[in-house]
Amino acid sequence: MRGAGPPARSPRRFGQNFLADPNLLDAIVREAALNPEDVVLEVGGGGGALTERLASAAGWLHVIEIDERLRDELEPLADEPGGGVNLVWGDAMKVDLTRLAPAPTKMVANLPYSIATPLLIRTIAELPSVESWVVMVQREIADRLRSQPGTREYGSPSVLVQLACEVTMLRTVDPAVFVPRPRVESALVGLRRKSDAAGDDLAALVRLAFAHRRKSLARSLELGRAGSLEPARIALKSIGKPPDARAETLSPQDFEAFAKVLAEHGDSL
Repeated sequence: MRGAGPPARSPRRFGQNFLADPNLLDAIVREAALNPEDVVLEVGGGGGALTERLASAAGWLHVIEIDERLRDELEPLADEPGGGVNLVWGDAMKVDLTRLAPAPTKMVANLPYSIATPLLIRTIAELPSVESWVVMVQREIADRLRSQPGTREYGSPSVLVQLACEVTMLRTVDPAVFVPRPRVESALVGLRRKSDAAGDDLAALVRLAFAHRRKSLARSLELGRAGSLEPARIALKSIGKPPDARAETLSPQDFEAFAKVLAEHGDSL
């Protein structure tokens, strides 16, 4: 087995921090509960320590890595006979995920923190085949993803992720297990799909609703769409909310109901 430590070169160029603790790497794979039928997506293969473990546990592994300086670490894993590793060199936010074949069923990764939130939302929307995620993210992101209505952390990512997935904090992670050591706390988060992702119209509505957090939801939509306050106020009242409610007071299910009422009255996005 290749060493768990990171390569000598620094990953700072792409905001990546390599995991250097073999026990934690093993724990991530256990949490993912992989079997030979699973097709795994890993974004940010880094030095290959997690990649090697995933390749051994899953039937097939797609690895997306932007830093081509890591070829010496990752290409030998893909070249191993019967390894089932597909290396994709590029930006995970630009790669056509729908062209990954076979389609991923699970995502397991130490995510580059700079793209963690939009990438998770993208995989939920564009990869309906993915049933579960086990990902390392910044602790602040973990708190946002699982936050409840009325809290400071609750926002559009909370709503969009929770509409499709159950979110679980699996463990907090000490900065000392990374190289280089990050300045922020980290956490391992689990997501399990419970439904399809929000449609484009609902996703756009949610983002507009949180665009002006200090204003009412209706006012935020008015500013974002140059429309009228009244349809949103009427829709809020119809789902049992005050007409001047703010976005953070609506649950993900409230947003679904709110969007449905707006659409019924011809005011969808």
